[in-house]
Amino acid sequence: MRFQLKHWLLVIIALLVIVLGINWWHQAHHFNKNVTINGINVGGLTTKQALEKVKTTKNSNQVYLNGHLIYDGSDTDYVFTSADEAKVKNVFHKQFTFFPSRKPYSLELKPGKQDLSQYETKKATVQSILQRENRGRQAPVDAYAELRDDKVTVHKGQKGTKIDEQRILHQLSSQATNSKIYLTAKQQQPLSPDSKTVQNEKKQLQKLIGKKVSYKVEKQTYHLTTGDVITSATYKDDQYHFNTSVIDKKIKQINKKQATLGKAFKFKTPDGKEITTTRDGSYGWKISAERAGKSLANAIATGKSSVDAKADIYGIGYNRRGTGYGVTENGGIGNTYAVISIADQHAWFYKNGKCVDDVDVVTGKMSNKADQTPKGVWYIMYKQSPSVLKGTSDNGSKYSSKVQYWAQFTDSGCGFHDASWRHNWSKTAYLNDGSNGCANMHPSDAAGAYNSLEVNEPVIIY
Repeated sequence: MRFQLKHWLLVIIALLVIVLGINWWHQAHHFNKNVTINGINVGGLTTKQALEKVKTTKNSNQVYLNGHLIYDGSDTDYVFTSADEAKVKNVFHKQFTFFPSRKPYSLELKPGKQDLSQYETKKATVQSILQRENRGRQAPVDAYAELRDDKVTVHKGQKGTKIDEQRILHQLSSQATNSKIYLTAKQQQPLSPDSKTVQNEKKQLQKLIGKKVSYKVEKQTYHLTTGDVITSATYKDDQYHFNTSVIDKKIKQINKKQATLGKAFKFKTPDGKEITTTRDGSYGWKISAERAGKSLANAIATGKSSVDAKADIYGIGYNRRGTGYGVTENGGIGNTYAVISIADQHAWFYKNGKCVDDVDVVTGKMSNKADQTPKGVWYIMYKQSPSVLKGTSDNGSKYSSKVQYWAQFTDSGCGFHDASWRHNWSKTAYLNDGSNGCANMHPSDAAGAYNSLEVNEPVIIY
């Protein structure tokens, strides 16, 4: 009895091995039942049979959107060759299961030579339909994180009605070689508050909370916090986006205290008199609240502890980046400058606090307001030797005058230059026979004066 039981067990095991072996052999050489290649059913076929079926099946070039035929092109042949058999074997391995499976499995096989002559037409048809369908539809609004008042809030998104065109075009591309292409239109979905993207936004914004940064303006340092600098912030496409309007008031206070652009300077003239210049002129600097906001917010984001305001200043005239930043001596004018006295018709040139040259000048004609040399604090915009001065005379005629030395200090074209054509060098020449606004110098004096000047140094005119 025991022998018979053992015998039957061996028989059953042998049968199972045979069945499993046959099953394995079949699965190792045949596609599962509901497998398609490029939309063509190859269930139960070997790789060679599958390739032959795909090769001999016409590509009907049809496109369906949500079950409706939207494109029906002319039939074309699949251009597969025996060289593509290796590709069939590769896709075969993707669907392989040890036991037979009825699960639908769609495989894509790109032939060595593809006939995609109708693909662009299919794509254009799909896009045209989608654009028509999307007219008047609302796009969804993604959820997003925002930093405001040193607190991060996640705002909920809003659903829309717009069809997701990119998703459908991706479906079209992935089925490009299929005889029949089936597309499913779905509405665009907004990012949810719990999505990885929004949660990462929240995480990145939380890093900004409670940070401190020092703002150095010349010799003064201002200590600021995140709340002093950033009104609000978001994090998109791997970078921060800041609103820094909250810093505007602070920058205005700093400018009022320290900036020199548009300022009236207290100044001691060469003859020792204390004067206050007019507010006119282009010399000086101010801090741009917009630049400062960006610099400080970026410093907070990158963990930088200190920012120098020099990168945030601006000016007017030729040098839009400002002049005199860091110069605190002599009320912001410094110790290297030029001085023109309209009343004395004389100019002085100082370097490091010492007068290195002085010359008589003839300034702009007082009898014509448009020709008067403008008072205020300006700066040497640039120097050129030799140069050609071009302009319009009082009578409307054009002039072009060669000079050996030229140093401009106003946007309107006033500057120091030699005037070889001038004959009237009297102290009263400027009243009715002055220049068009420049400081004319005698040719014999011009070289020394020109060489005493530096670009960006102040020119005080009073």
